[in-house]
Amino acid sequence: MLVERAKRGDQSAYGELVTRYQALAARVAYVITASSAEAEEVTQDAFVKAYYALGRFREGAPFRPWLLRIVANEAKNRKAAAGRRPTVELSTAADRASGETALSPEDAAVAADRRVGLLAAVNRLRTEDRLVLAYRYFFDLSEAEMADALGVARGTVKSRLSRAMTRLREVYSDA
Repeated sequence: MLVERAKRGDQSAYGELVTRYQALAARVAYVITASSAEAEEVTQDAFVKAYYALGRFREGAPFRPWLLRIVANEAKNRKAAAGRRPTVELSTAADRASGETALSPEDAAVAADRRVGLLAAVNRLRTEDRLVLAYRYFFDLSEAEMADALGVARGTVKSRLSRAMTRLREVYSDA
């Protein structure tokens, strides 16, 4: 296991972990900071912190949620220090209807408008709501991984996700 090798001082094993999780860590940081440059710095700092914290990593625990908690905490700390409110921007593949058929130009325009409106609604939510929604719907983490990354029980994940979805519906319908 890469984590165990890294804990024993194998820097190439840690390098493999960085390579494997860097893109995901950067996306999590971006959801919170809304700045590519800031997200890159957060990601680098989080990997350094994770490296020095490897001794406290629970043997057998999943690495990804543990790392994402460090990334999210680092990003939140930077955001608080900067006093900025982040936004979320997503790059998406071409919109597709069910069955992978291409959308008509009119349907594509409607889908793009909906996506813009939805992202604007997401950006008006609290950081905690944006993070739980991003973990689940943008990064496809399981409830167990979300619980580990957020440092809460699985039941808490379900209730936070439900409340965040309710708030998102309210904000989106008000727009």
